[in-house]
Amino acid sequence: MMKKLTVRHLLLLLLVGGIPGVLLLLFIGAGGWLTPQRLSAQTLVQSLEQSSGVHPSFRRNHAKGVCVIGDFTSNGQLASLSRASVFRTGTYPVIGRLAIAGGNPHAPDYGVPVRSFALEFQLPHGEQWRTGMNALPFFAVSTPQGFYDQQIASQPQAETGKPDPQKIRAFMQAHPESQAFYAWAKNHVLAASWTQESYNSLNAFRFTNAEGESHFVRWGLVPHALWQPIGAEQKQQPNYLQAELQHQLDAGPVRWDLVVTLAEPGDKVNDASQAWPADRQRRVAGTLTIRQAHAQQGGRCNDINYDPLILPDGISGSDDPLLAARSAAYARSFNLRTAEQAQQQEKN
Repeated sequence: MMKKLTVRHLLLLLLVGGIPGVLLLLFIGAGGWLTPQRLSAQTLVQSLEQSSGVHPSFRRNHAKGVCVIGDFTSNGQLASLSRASVFRTGTYPVIGRLAIAGGNPHAPDYGVPVRSFALEFQLPHGEQWRTGMNALPFFAVSTPQGFYDQQIASQPQAETGKPDPQKIRAFMQAHPESQAFYAWAKNHVLAASWTQESYNSLNAFRFTNAEGESHFVRWGLVPHALWQPIGAEQKQQPNYLQAELQHQLDAGPVRWDLVVTLAEPGDKVNDASQAWPADRQRRVAGTLTIRQAHAQQGGRCNDINYDPLILPDGISGSDDPLLAARSAAYARSFNLRTAEQAQQQEKN
C-alpha cells in the first residue's frame, strides 16, 4: 500500500520533477491545501451560506436584485488623472445590478439595511471596468478575517432567528474598527428607493495617467433623485424596491453622477473601514443613466461576475486585503451558481 505523502515527501518529489513541480506546489499552496486552517474563498463563501442558507443558482451575497441597462457619459474631466478610456469624453454602454445585501433571494426589501449597485462598463477594444459599490460610508471591518468573524458572529440562533448579542459584542471587542459601522447602522434610515441612494466603492484604487503619474482614489455614485425616507406603507411590501424602480423608469431614465474622491498623504488607502476626511477633493467624472430594468434570472446581469479587480488600463487595485478577498470570493460564488444553473437546465 502506498504510504501517505507528507509535505516533506511532496517537496522532494517536486524538486526531482523540476519547474513543473514547483508550479504545482505554488498552485496547491495558493489553494490552501497545504494549510487547511487558512482562510480561503471557500471558507468565506461557506460563512455566507451558514448565515443565509444555500439558495442554488443565486449569488451567495447580494442574492436579491434586478438587472439594469443604461450608459455612462464621461465629461472628460478625469483624463488628467487616469488614462482609462472610460474617462475620455464619450458615452459607454453599462450593464448593472441593483441589489440588497445578504444571501437570501426572498428577503423582504425593508429588512436589509445595506443596498448595492454593481456596474460593468463596456469600453473600446474589448476592455471592461467592473465595480461593486455599497450604500455605506465605510466598511465594517478592515480584513478578510474580520469579515469572516463578523459572518460567524451574526449567524441567527435557532431559538430566536436573530444573532446572539454576546457574540456580536465579542466580535466588536475583537475588531474595534467595526464599532463605527454598528453606530452608523443603528441610526441609519433607508431611502425610499434604490434611485435615491449614494453608493461607494469603499476600497481605494490607483489611477495612473498617460505620463505614468499615479494617485489613489475612491469613487461613488451620487443620485440626481432627492432622498426620502422609507414609508410605513413600503415596509408592508417585501418587493417594493423593484416595483418602485420600474415606476420611476416608466416615467423616464434615472441618473447618478460618478464622483471620484482624491486621497491626500496620510489617508488610509488599504483600509476600507476608515473614512477619508470630508474636505478631500472630489471630481465629477460624468453621469450614469439607467434606462431599463428586468429580472435578474435569465437577465443580462445574471452571468456577470462583478469582480472589483476587473479593471481597464489606467485603473489598478490598491493593497487593501479586502480587494483580493472579494475577487476570490466572487469567483467562488460565480462558479457555484453557474454549475447549479447548468444542473437545473439538465434536469429540465
